[in-house]
Amino acid sequence: MSIAINVICIDRPGMLRDIAGVVAKRGGNIVYTQQFVIERGVNRGRASVYMEIDGPEEGMVEELSDLDSIFEVTVHAPFEKIYGSRVIIIGGGAQVAQAAVGAVNEADRHNLRGERISIDTIPLVGETAIADAVSAVARLHRASILVLAGALMGGRITEEVKRLQEEGIPVIALKMAGSVPYQADLVVTDPIQAGTFAVMHVASTAVFDIARVRGQEF
Repeated sequence: MSIAINVICIDRPGMLRDIAGVVAKRGGNIVYTQQFVIERGVNRGRASVYMEIDGPEEGMVEELSDLDSIFEVTVHAPFEKIYGSRVIIIGGGAQVAQAAVGAVNEADRHNLRGERISIDTIPLVGETAIADAVSAVARLHRASILVLAGALMGGRITEEVKRLQEEGIPVIALKMAGSVPYQADLVVTDPIQAGTFAVMHVASTAVFDIARVRGQEF
């Protein structure tokens, strides 16, 4: 059984430890967590702690709610069931926009059939900014594939692409100048088609598998 809980609590040292302790005591395994301050205060700031948990739910919410430092505990469906797999598109504004058109249109077809695929985009300029963004993809929850949409990418970007692939995340690149296309799993000339291919690879209701065409150019 997989559930998600959102805890509104006092912002203080040890709060995350206390919540995790209750989850562990009840036999739950935390598979994802995020937390942030929602209200700052000298003595009584508030924080939000979101956790996705594998394991029994029985008694967990009640025990958490009984803690003095917790204001509210709510139960939700995990992000996987709401937003699903994430397609990440990074690069130049015009190319990113076109790749997003293809990805959103293709995702709509599959989501109408009950899938959950979401599209994340960010237009960036410069080797450092793009390389940092590529590196961060491995740390993004539910990221399934990356599309690099630009006119020139290489250097450190290529190094980060290789590391990302080693993490098991495939990379589609537009046909462009630089060394990134030589490292990418697939090179696509049309940005709309690149976005479409990315979603088709992620979708369980599609028959496209990037592994079968790896190293090719379309």
